[in-house]
Amino acid sequence: MEITYEDFRKVDIRVGTVLSVKNNEKARQPALVLEVDFGKEIGIKTTSAKITHYYNSDNLVGEQIIAVCNFPTKNIAGVVSEILILGSIEKDGKVVLVHPSQKVENGLEVY
Repeated sequence: MEITYEDFRKVDIRVGTVLSVKNNEKARQPALVLEVDFGKEIGIKTTSAKITHYYNSDNLVGEQIIAVCNFPTKNIAGVVSEILILGSIEKDGKVVLVHPSQKVENGLEVY
């Protein structure tokens, strides 16, 4: 399905830095709860993500990620999810996160 450039511009994709990571104990499948700093304009947002194959608090805290920031909130296993972190899904279902190749300012838009 094709979309227009105007459709794409409606999606607010930003860079943020992971502040904290913990297990989502209520999730049916293993998931992590992340707090991500998107800078002054957007602030700190929370999400629950099924990214436990490659990621944990040891290798995510302080790392930058890319996320969609303008979806409506969604309750995911007791967590109010405010963003959707972007990643590639391998054939076996493991998620590999998308991130900038070098450190940038939190909140920068991705085009």
